[in-house]
Amino acid sequence: PAGDSWGIFTFLCAALCNLPALPALNCSEELGTSQSIQKTYDLTRYLEHQLRTLAGTYLNYLGPPFNEPDFNPPRLARAERVPSATVDLDLWRGLTDNARLAANYRAYSRLLCYLRALDGQAGTAELRHRLGHFCSSLQGLVLSIAGVMSSLGYPLPAGPVGPPAPPGTAVAPNDFLKKMDDFWLLKELQTWLWRSAKDFNRLKKKVPPAVVTLRLEARGF
Repeated sequence: PAGDSWGIFTFLCAALCNLPALPALNCSEELGTSQSIQKTYDLTRYLEHQLRTLAGTYLNYLGPPFNEPDFNPPRLARAERVPSATVDLDLWRGLTDNARLAANYRAYSRLLCYLRALDGQAGTAELRHRLGHFCSSLQGLVLSIAGVMSSLGYPLPAGPVGPPAPPGTAVAPNDFLKKMDDFWLLKELQTWLWRSAKDFNRLKKKVPPAVVTLRLEARGF
């Protein structure tokens, strides 16, 4: 009947007008976690793209042999201060989500300190600009990882996260070794970002977006 149809239409209009006040529309904590993980994943991919351009520019600034495609030197003891991403993949995947997130947080915090030192030493305005922009993006990644850990209920790693500076090792003894330090910094950063993208891609599959349901309550009908 026409009267019943009009009543249903009136009910739906009244319910839709009151949607903003319904508690069921609030985003759940799970949805926030999923979005945070997605944002962090997107940021790692963006940094990978940025680093390809930055590394090429910086290695050209260092000159031969560092900008040669087949240059693959052995890792020196000095470079061990830079956090290494060369961990067996099966061993890495066997870690808990908390352990991997903590390792990522510590590594990028230290790498960021080294990159900021490069920023102050770069010899051209263009290179300083690129390094400064990359450092800002990497700082955003550190904060984003901290946000993911917090949303999952994990504590941030305790203790200092900056690079250690043992006596006598803060400055390279010659220009070639200083360039070698810079080369390994960029190489390790590239590997960390590649692996982190895989980490966060797997993590976002574990925390799927929450399904938001609408509950319409009849008021006065």
